[in-house]
Order: sequence, then structure tokens, then C-alpha cells
Amino acid sequence: MRDEAEVFRGLAPLLRVRPELQQICRFGAQWASVHGPEATGWAPFHIVTFGACLLELADRPSVILKAGDAAVLPHGGPHIVRALPSATGPSSALKASRRLHDDLVVKSNVEGEPDTRLICGRLCFEDAHTNTILAALPPVVLLRAEDRCDAARLRGVVEIIQSELNEDRLGAAPIASVLAGSLMMFVLRAHFESEPQGQGILALLGRKMTAAALGGLLADPGRNWTLDELAARANTSRATLVRAFQSAVNMPPLTFLAELRLTLAKHRILASRASLAQIAEEVGYQSETGFSRAYQRRFGIAPGADRKTG
Repeated sequence: MRDEAEVFRGLAPLLRVRPELQQICRFGAQWASVHGPEATGWAPFHIVTFGACLLELADRPSVILKAGDAAVLPHGGPHIVRALPSATGPSSALKASRRLHDDLVVKSNVEGEPDTRLICGRLCFEDAHTNTILAALPPVVLLRAEDRCDAARLRGVVEIIQSELNEDRLGAAPIASVLAGSLMMFVLRAHFESEPQGQGILALLGRKMTAAALGGLLADPGRNWTLDELAARANTSRATLVRAFQSAVNMPPLTFLAELRLTLAKHRILASRASLAQIAEEVGYQSETGFSRAYQRRFGIAPGADRKTG
């Protein structure tokens, strides 16, 4: 478990997620809310705070979401959120209104108490085209309030978000948005715990051998790692470790390290004020010039220009 914990500490900053709340939904009887595809890097989410609903995706089985559940669509695919098939009553037109203190939209098709309440928004993954964590996630990740070991924490986050938005006070939406951003770590943990043999970087985390190697790389990316050292850390042979990395991320360990170094460097360039020379040294480059050339080859922009535009 120590290796997995090290990896999560290393992965957390790479998520670079910016949350955006969009709608508070109050629905009754027959209703459906259609969501088209999002632009690259935007991941819509739906949190059910009361009642239940159905989430439909074009190429996957429909799933029922109950109070306290949350669904995140990491790749922004089109989907429909609708009433359960058992819902009774006629279909009514949806009405939308703005709140007093923020830009959130309240959508409703009922005058009185609704059967279902939702909070809907989206998460923006910065640098989505190069985000190895985002690429490893499936089309939808579900966080169930009733069957996870951290269910109480999830319910607590949802309850605070709901109470802030219900009161419609100054600053309620920004506070709720920050809390919604914490959902992404729940998403990552939930996906790993439910499907440890996934693909990409999460597949490395799913096996003790590769998690040990990944933990070392994340903890000290600037070290001049050799394949022998990584194999010793993973308590396996060089050939076995190479096959495991090839299976998970389609590259051998040291090639993955080169990619990881540049990904970490990009995060530090955009998230800190450290000099480019310092960042280059931290991620294992002997010269700033060599680092700049590798960075431009990988991302199509020089590190200094990336910092200015980012």
C-alpha cells in the first residue's frame, strides 16, 4: 500500500482540474435532459442530491443514479439524464431561471416539490491532450454513495455543496465549485479500486510490481534511473518489468520516464514560478538547452512561451 500511496501523491498535482458548476435541476414526473458532446478537456458531472434518475450513454448500458451518487464523464461524451422508467405523470416543459448572486441556471419542470434534484457541471482538465491520467479513464466513472468505503465523505461533500447552493448567498457558487473539484480525486480512487487492471498509467498502479517502479519515478524523477535499479525496486527481472510497462503504457520503463519528466515539467512550468533551469534540473535534464529542445519536440511550444500563454 505504501507504493500506491506514493503514486497518488505524485499523480494528484497532474490532474490540474478546474471545476465549473452550471445547473441546479429540479425535476418531476417524466423528464429528460439531453447533453451533447463537450469540447476536449471538459468532463461533465452530475450529482444526485435527492431522488433517482437514469444515465444513458450511446454505447454503454444505462445506469441508475440515486441520492448521493455522482457520475463523471471524463471524455465529455454525449449522454442523456432522464426520469426512471417507473416515473408517472405527464411530461412538462422545462423552465430555466437565473439565480440572484451567481450565473447558475435553475432548471425545473415542476411547481412544487420535485421527485429528483441534481447539481450539474463540468470539470476542465488543463493540458487535456497530454494528460496521461485523463487518457487512462473510461467514458464514465460512477461514485456510489452507498457502497464505497469513503461513502460518508462523499455524502458530506455533496451535502455541503447542496447547502451552499440552496441558500443562494454571496460566494455560494465559488465555494461549491471548489468542493466539486475534490470529486476528481474521488473519481480516480474509485476507478482504481473498482478496476485495478485498467489501461494506461492507472494500469501501472494496479500491479504491485509496476506501482513500486512508478512510485520511485514520481518520487525522484530527476534521478538517473537505470533499468536494473527499477527492476530491483519492483522486485522483479528487467525483462518482466519491461513487458509489464509495454502491456500497460505501450513503452518500456525508461521511455515512460522521459515522457513523465516532460509531463511533470509542464505542470511545474504552469503551476509555479520556478526558473526553467531549476525545473529542468528537478526532472533530470543536465542543461536547460537540452530540456527546451525536448519540451518543444513533445509539446510543440518552447517552455518559456508555454508559461507566458498558460
